[in-house]
Amino acid sequence: MRFGDWDVRTCIAGRFGLDGGAMFGVVPKTMWERLITPDAFNRVPMVMRILLVRGHGKPIVVDVGAGAGHTEKNKQIYAFEDTDHLADTVRANGVEPSSVTDVLLTHLHFDHGAGIVEPQGNDWRLVFPGAAHHVQRSQWTHAFAPTPRDKASYYEERLRVMERGGVLRLHDGPWSLAPGFDLLVFDGHTPGQQLPVIGGGDGALFFCGDLLPTHHHIPTPYVMSYDLYPVTVMNEKAALLERAEAGKWLLCFEHDAHMEACHIQKDGKRFGAGDPISI
Repeated sequence: MRFGDWDVRTCIAGRFGLDGGAMFGVVPKTMWERLITPDAFNRVPMVMRILLVRGHGKPIVVDVGAGAGHTEKNKQIYAFEDTDHLADTVRANGVEPSSVTDVLLTHLHFDHGAGIVEPQGNDWRLVFPGAAHHVQRSQWTHAFAPTPRDKASYYEERLRVMERGGVLRLHDGPWSLAPGFDLLVFDGHTPGQQLPVIGGGDGALFFCGDLLPTHHHIPTPYVMSYDLYPVTVMNEKAALLERAEAGKWLLCFEHDAHMEACHIQKDGKRFGAGDPISI
């Protein structure tokens, strides 16, 4: 789908499951299970949807999923599926991994950033070795000094490969990669989550990351227990939805297993999801 000067495709970098209670925070199970049916372990199905964007001479990847090489313990906890084919997935969409110029990481939690590398013997190698890997400085700093609450979300050994490989680019606040490709910063889920608005002007695409992991998280109180600062998330989400509705933005959901994208509908003061759209 075209957004301004940019061609955008979505790819699935894998599937996994997360605890339904954690995904919906204070919302009771009697309410959220009407939206997503959990499995026998109370996990709800999730995808790791990434963006492959081309324009201005740049093949760009936004987020990389969890990658391969997981411990048996994490495989049992998260029920990972098909997480070891990122390079092949990108190649199947017409882009050689070696030609990718930029990798934009919304943040560094394992389901967004661990796939920057793939196993190479007893070590790791970059999937996109020629690309600049863009991260907010506040997120990079937090990843190596996390709270006990989110420490398990960061795979530090993998993240250090960006530094060793000389591909890491740190940013301080909102910035633009190129005309019509802007990064907004949100701090409620984790410090320095950067989310792209692609296309510029009305009708742009907004990649929701973990601000709105699924379309079920559009209502203000529906925030995750994974969010470090839930009230901040609610405020950030409310402001974003107003902006998205006014600009007719298309919202693309990174983790939604059932809806790829939609426009926002407003009924009085309440926002809701419009009809499903495939990008």
